[in-house]
Amino acid sequence: MRTVDVVATAFRNAFRSRLRTSLTVLAIFIGAFTLSLTNGLGTGINRYIDDTVASVGVEDVLTVTKTDDSVPTEGPAEYDPDQIAADGPPGTTTTALTDDDIDTLAGIDGVLGVEPVKAVTTDYVQHDDGDRYQLAVSQFVPGMKVELASGRQVDLDAPDPELVLPEDHVEPLGLGTASDAVGQTVTLAVTDGTGKQVTTEATVVGVAEPGVISMGGAIPNDVLTQELYDLQTTGVPAAQASRYAQASVTFDADAGPEAQQALVDRLADAGYTASTLEDQLGTLTSVIDAIVLVLNGFAVIALIAAGIGIVNTLFMAVQERTREVGLMKAMGLSSPRVFSLFSIEAVVIGLVGSALGVLAAIGVGQLVGSVSGDLLANLPGLTLVAFDPVTVAAVVLGVMAIAFLAGTLPALRAARQDPISSLRYE
Repeated sequence: MRTVDVVATAFRNAFRSRLRTSLTVLAIFIGAFTLSLTNGLGTGINRYIDDTVASVGVEDVLTVTKTDDSVPTEGPAEYDPDQIAADGPPGTTTTALTDDDIDTLAGIDGVLGVEPVKAVTTDYVQHDDGDRYQLAVSQFVPGMKVELASGRQVDLDAPDPELVLPEDHVEPLGLGTASDAVGQTVTLAVTDGTGKQVTTEATVVGVAEPGVISMGGAIPNDVLTQELYDLQTTGVPAAQASRYAQASVTFDADAGPEAQQALVDRLADAGYTASTLEDQLGTLTSVIDAIVLVLNGFAVIALIAAGIGIVNTLFMAVQERTREVGLMKAMGLSSPRVFSLFSIEAVVIGLVGSALGVLAAIGVGQLVGSVSGDLLANLPGLTLVAFDPVTVAAVVLGVMAIAFLAGTLPALRAARQDPISSLRYE
């Protein structure tokens, strides 16, 4: 029997017992479907994060904070006058950086520049004499870019105050459309150290679409940030005014990852903690990967159960076709050919189940994408479930490999049968 005949016969024999084979295919289908869908979820979210990091364009900046080893693992932390509010969940604090720390950072080998991040808390934003709305000001990292609905990025070196306004503020402020808002002036208010509310004006140069970066609020240029910071710290003691939650350190990104890690180590030795934007978003990636890994574990369990089903299906097929196997061997079919015949049957079952599971997962992914479009409108560009061709192929080939391994024992049993005993089998 030629190889082509062996394959063709295996395809026909795989569905001789349709009900039994269909149930086995169903078990494989469930495992492949779950595995494909969870991998698609992880791929979609991680791809969005990677695209966000790439679009931001910040590769040569480290966010540096002062390392605090005094935080207890249990119980309340002791009051530290050097701690200030950090850019994080409510109640998060960090040890403040001072001007002396900024000078220390500037003197560390590999540091090209240091810029303290000036935290600004605005009371409201207003256009003309319209309604006042709350507005957060994002911590802007040099080189950062945001997705724009209209206008341009802020010019850090511009002599006049500029900002990129979040898109959801445009209509409430009475600025018209996103394109209409560009070039108009808004008023920003802060409370100074004496408790007095003071204002300054800035020109809207761009409108930001919602995204991971712009969800933090408006993006100011250096002049506006300094103006707001000066107004906010008026009346504050000088020692309190020169305290920063973090600083932006620029370095030579072209030096390579080893040089970057060496710089991070030198900063750590000096008592500072450094991370890139990719590192910070990488925490989210790690959480997503962990969730996907757990879900994939359930899919693998389903595939193992399906593999047991394949073993049972083929063992029963070997028993039912004992005389048929004996006849084929008596007519000269070799044991390796018999082994191949039943192994290919197992692979066919795995192929059908995995292919159907992957196709169903892709269909569900498309459905979820269309349904979740409105729910994820604040994250444009996010495809919740995305499928990588390499991953899809890996799932199908992996399931086929599992099916082949599961079919090995029944195939060996068939290959080792004695033709005379098999022909006498009733």
